[in-house]
Amino acid sequence: MAKKEKIKSLFDNIAPDYDKLNHILSLNIDKGWRKKAVRKIVDNEHPLNVLDVACGTGDFTIEIARKAAKGSRITGIDLSEGMMKVGREKIESAGIEATLEYGDCEALTYPDNSFDRVSVGFGVRNFEHLSLGLKEMHRVLKPGGKLVILELSVPSNPVIRWCYKLYFLKILPAIGGMVSGNRNAYEYLPASVLHFPAPDKFIPMLKEAGFGVVEHKALTFGICRMYIGIK
Repeated sequence: MAKKEKIKSLFDNIAPDYDKLNHILSLNIDKGWRKKAVRKIVDNEHPLNVLDVACGTGDFTIEIARKAAKGSRITGIDLSEGMMKVGREKIESAGIEATLEYGDCEALTYPDNSFDRVSVGFGVRNFEHLSLGLKEMHRVLKPGGKLVILELSVPSNPVIRWCYKLYFLKILPAIGGMVSGNRNAYEYLPASVLHFPAPDKFIPMLKEAGFGVVEHKALTFGICRMYIGIK
């Protein structure tokens, strides 16, 4: 089975418990990271056309839609219908304007130069072919458009890294498996973070995909990183 099919099945299975576990296991720190990223996305008063890739249950999509200028169009895409079902219910409950639809980041159905902004919140590490996904997101951005990526990372400080790995590789799978009934999923999630390219590898990938200006910021001791690419 291809990686993307495994990812789709995994997230469909854990969708009902994903939000609850995500916020508990991250101690709600992820909310602050999203707010920082949204400020980089919604950085002017003009309506924006925004594509939120790997939108999942829509937390990032919703936060962008809340802060974007009136008249903006916010679209989230994901492989997992189970996750988006939860997201659509949240969007309806929040009373905001946003659309979630099936989409494959490696074969986006949108024309070249379609979006002012593209965002990815904690999903880029799940791309089956990372370079292809980055090139596709670059393709659909308008000239001067901005890509904003949030992704979990391994801290560089050795003490923090030891504690991080203990929590991520031992405690998180135990709690996630107990609550969701799917320990394998919560073993995959931290493992995917450990295997994701470090900044010195990922930044060149963004440049190779076509982004002329790339910025990087470590958040919370490097537990999370924000990457910004300008087309």
